[in-house]
Amino acid sequence: MSTLQQVAFRAGCSVATASRVLNRNGPVSDEMVRRVRRAAAELGYRAGGRTGNGRPAIGVLIPSVTNPVFAASLSSIQNRAFHAGHSVLIAQSNYDPAQEPDAVASLLQQQPTGLILTVCDPERSMALSSALPPTVLLGNLPTTRFTAAVATDNFGAGRDLTDHLLQKGHRRILFISGHFAASDRAKLRYLGYIKAMEAAGQQPLAALEISFVCSLEQLDLSDTISRLDPTAIIASNDLLALGVMGALRRQGFSIPHDISVAGFDGISLGFLGEVSLTTVEIPDGTMGAAAASLLLDMAENAAPPRHLIVPYRLRSGGTVRNLAN
Repeated sequence: MSTLQQVAFRAGCSVATASRVLNRNGPVSDEMVRRVRRAAAELGYRAGGRTGNGRPAIGVLIPSVTNPVFAASLSSIQNRAFHAGHSVLIAQSNYDPAQEPDAVASLLQQQPTGLILTVCDPERSMALSSALPPTVLLGNLPTTRFTAAVATDNFGAGRDLTDHLLQKGHRRILFISGHFAASDRAKLRYLGYIKAMEAAGQQPLAALEISFVCSLEQLDLSDTISRLDPTAIIASNDLLALGVMGALRRQGFSIPHDISVAGFDGISLGFLGEVSLTTVEIPDGTMGAAAASLLLDMAENAAPPRHLIVPYRLRSGGTVRNLAN
């Protein structure tokens, strides 16, 4: 088994410097970080914590363990990690920026090889303000400091879905979302909606923001519908779109005859209703696998951080009525 002294010798640095790099407890230049990690990888040296099964671990932060989107990502991360000899540690923030630092701190206590994080807003997250091991943002755009990220073009997805509804003859399109402070992905989708509406010469409506973790079976849209009279509603994710459809039906509306509904993500639940949900499919499983591969490459092979964009696909379903005919 290789030792820290051997790693330091191969990297051409002191044992103290090698220790700072591998234990992430002090300032070291980026070049030295790459050299020490490369030496450790070549020698098979592991400084990270291990789970009860003896494997090194990857720490993963997601907003919610109940959303199928993150379940798909986690499954792919776990599969990729398992084949690389790693376990996965999971924490959730409940879409609350204030919970993120404690959630990340709990992961760091296990001394993971690295972290895969989906945060509410990477530019404002306090969880990203301290020294972290190799880190990949999943679903978030990269920042100046955290340049490794795997995401899709949420702005483009919001624009394209809105264009689809406009082409179907809809003009009063309402955007319903979880709180934007809880999801930069939802905010980008709304900004894409605004762009498409303005490009078409239409007045965008102010978004209706509700809690991502509210009881959707109790969602009441009666005041909003009577006040704004939309012909179509875009929800910021598919779970919310299904909750919107339930709320509309409780009010006696028929979908899509009275009001059309569309969402984002492409979760399998959207296929199970009387009509399939019009949605933008986001390949969350592919994104999770890519994030895990990128993280392991950075942590074990000193690979440079990269920003990977995964394409989305618009899937036209039966929940949008064509008003143009």
